[in-house]
Amino acid sequence: MRKGELNGCVLILMLLGVVVFGKAEVYIVTIEGEPVISYRGGVNGYEATAVDSDSDEKIDVTSDLVTSYASHLEKRHDMLLGMLFDEGTYKKLYSYRHLLNGFAVHTSPEQAEMLRRAPGVKSVERDWKVRKLTTHTPQFLGLPTGVWPTGGGFDRAGEDIVIGFIDSGISPHHPSFATHKTDPYGPIPKYRGKCEVDPVTKRDFCNGKIVGAQHFAEAAKAAGAFNADVDFDSPLDGDGHGSHTASIAAGNNGIPVRLHGFEFGRASGMAPRARIAVYKALYRLFGGFVADVVAAIDQAVHDGVDILNLSVGPNSPPAATKTTYLNPFDATLLSAVKAGVFVVQAAGNGGPFPKTLLSYSPWIATVAAAVDDRRYKNHFTMGNGKILAGLGLSPATHANRTFTLVAANDVLLDSSVAKYSPSDCQHPEVLNKNLVKGNILLCGYSFNFVLGTASIKKVSETAKSLGAVGFVLAVENASPGTKFDPVPVSIPGILITDVTKSADLIDYYNVSTSRDWTGRVKSFKAVGSIGDGLRPILHNSAPQVALFSARGPNIKDYSFQDADLLKPDILAPGSLIWAAWAQNGTDESNYIGEGFAMISGTSMAAPHIAGIAALLKQKYPHWSPAAIKSALMTTSTTLDRADRPLQAQQYSGSETMSLVPATPFDYGSGHVNPRAALDPGLIFNAGYEDYLGFMCTTPGINAHEIMNYTHTPCNYTLGHPSNLNTPSIAISHLVGTQTVTRTVTNVAEQETYVISARMSPAVAIETSPPAMTLRTSASRKISITLSVRSVTGGYSFGQVLLKGSRGHKVRIPVVAMGYNR
Repeated sequence: MRKGELNGCVLILMLLGVVVFGKAEVYIVTIEGEPVISYRGGVNGYEATAVDSDSDEKIDVTSDLVTSYASHLEKRHDMLLGMLFDEGTYKKLYSYRHLLNGFAVHTSPEQAEMLRRAPGVKSVERDWKVRKLTTHTPQFLGLPTGVWPTGGGFDRAGEDIVIGFIDSGISPHHPSFATHKTDPYGPIPKYRGKCEVDPVTKRDFCNGKIVGAQHFAEAAKAAGAFNADVDFDSPLDGDGHGSHTASIAAGNNGIPVRLHGFEFGRASGMAPRARIAVYKALYRLFGGFVADVVAAIDQAVHDGVDILNLSVGPNSPPAATKTTYLNPFDATLLSAVKAGVFVVQAAGNGGPFPKTLLSYSPWIATVAAAVDDRRYKNHFTMGNGKILAGLGLSPATHANRTFTLVAANDVLLDSSVAKYSPSDCQHPEVLNKNLVKGNILLCGYSFNFVLGTASIKKVSETAKSLGAVGFVLAVENASPGTKFDPVPVSIPGILITDVTKSADLIDYYNVSTSRDWTGRVKSFKAVGSIGDGLRPILHNSAPQVALFSARGPNIKDYSFQDADLLKPDILAPGSLIWAAWAQNGTDESNYIGEGFAMISGTSMAAPHIAGIAALLKQKYPHWSPAAIKSALMTTSTTLDRADRPLQAQQYSGSETMSLVPATPFDYGSGHVNPRAALDPGLIFNAGYEDYLGFMCTTPGINAHEIMNYTHTPCNYTLGHPSNLNTPSIAISHLVGTQTVTRTVTNVAEQETYVISARMSPAVAIETSPPAMTLRTSASRKISITLSVRSVTGGYSFGQVLLKGSRGHKVRIPVVAMGYNR
């Protein structure tokens, strides 16, 4: 590498801006140039050191030739590091000179990324002997060290707790649900579910880990929507979604995630020893019918599940009833809670826009989705030296080589096929293999990708079948709401998601490509290379509220009037989650035929909470659903890994994503903290009558309607819906002064709590009493008074904090909108 090249690289990296360094790790870096064992000359001043492979002669490592050339290599290593990084920000551990030309360096992931981009660097690999990342959310949440040991280790975490999944079924023979490498599972007398037999294979769906497997499709059949060939008239997962959610909550620990010959870590459920009960009521093409879903919920409660996971919800608020809390679905779930079942539901994926929640009721734990600390990034380097950021879980093109770019539209076998949108590279038969082979295929991101009729997996297959060394997929137009996730592929490939960077690429390609007067290409001169996107980068700016995660305020009716109830309840990982997949599943076109998938959604966040709830249920078997929900909420955090306030992904302008300060409408009480939840100090309990009282005091709800769904008259009132004993406070219409009450119960040893509160300036807040001492199991009522100071036209946010003398901290979020009298 020449010094000028190094200086140029440093300048480029300086222009990229200030780097915030993450946790340092060991990386092995190889660079251009032959090591001693294979150096055959060519560098001025240094004679060859290699010996013939068929010769018995050995290299004399003490010779002047060898020591001189080895010293030359080491100086190059030191010069590269010294010119890229400040002294003290890295530590070179070794220089490899004899069998390998490179070095080992202890540095940050960000500096490793700089090394990857530096001219002359061939590869940067994290030290494989110590880098066994799991699919990561158990580690991110602190389960292996902070939670599982308290329950006897991962092989006992969630023991004998049954989680029911209302979903698309399960892939019963997946390693995440296998029992041949685990301790034998004994019977669970409390669970009464049954196991259907596969009508094709005649094999039972249950194995001790899976304790129940049933499917519900009568309504779907009656509607004419059910197709047994693709929907499977059994609990078999024909979609992928059900297997994914079940493995997140309760999949076996330490299952290798392998795709395309690469290992992406090891998968684990939150409660690896919990049992799985499958209630299939959702299907690939049409989703599900409420009648089938309600039947599945009913059966699950009858069978004796402890926890119910609903990674599903309506596409929009149902219009059959006036009130969000009163419909067959929510009423059935209220009965489930009454029976002692903890119900978890995904918040919905309509974010980042307000009032997009699809889970409304106080008896349900509504889960928003977070981005965790692991991000996958890649880059494409154009022949003009410009580097374009993108997404691509792929290997790199050959080190230190560039390859010719050929656009799909310019390599058509027949120009008449242009009307079939060949630019999205879904049909290899219309492209000229002779022009594509050995080059990088440039494709366009058409609307077919949004519709799901085109996939990145298919682009990769097209490029591979034509002999391309890789592919670039450029997004030239993106609608707000379009979600781009990195997709694992077997050949070098990258998706350029930023439309301005795609425009730069297209401009470079057009300027470099000469054409005749008809527009036909005479010569392809645009070149580039694709980086290595297989290695994740860990960030301290996590968690963040995911862009797609549905936002509050919660609504109480289908006129979208605000409810006096905060939703979502809690935030959990839901972005780019690796988990089990059904090989015949077709829900995600990029993972058809695969055993694992990395997908995003509040569907992935909900089973994180379901699995963590199983750990709580294991420790506190007699706790009510409200107590479990309270422990999760009051111990959650509103800070990221760098101890900064949580941020939420949001749109800036028409399509650019930015970060803004997050509010309780984004994350509810905060991001789940499993270790703290196991020892919450205080809980806010509530039961069936409390939920009835909440509905009976909600303005606009018809008492006869409540009677119809609950078969209980409105004899019990809270005075105001904001008085429901939840670990959050929401007042949607605060006029003057209003006092709400909460009752706390001590579930730890005797402790004295000091109570404080703060609120944004438009609303004043006071609490009473200022302090209290509670014996074990004792309860105490506290009052929170809010007063309007000024009307701002928006919500004010705050919190009530109960700080215990034994170290417990109990925090409840407060939201209120003040109005003039």
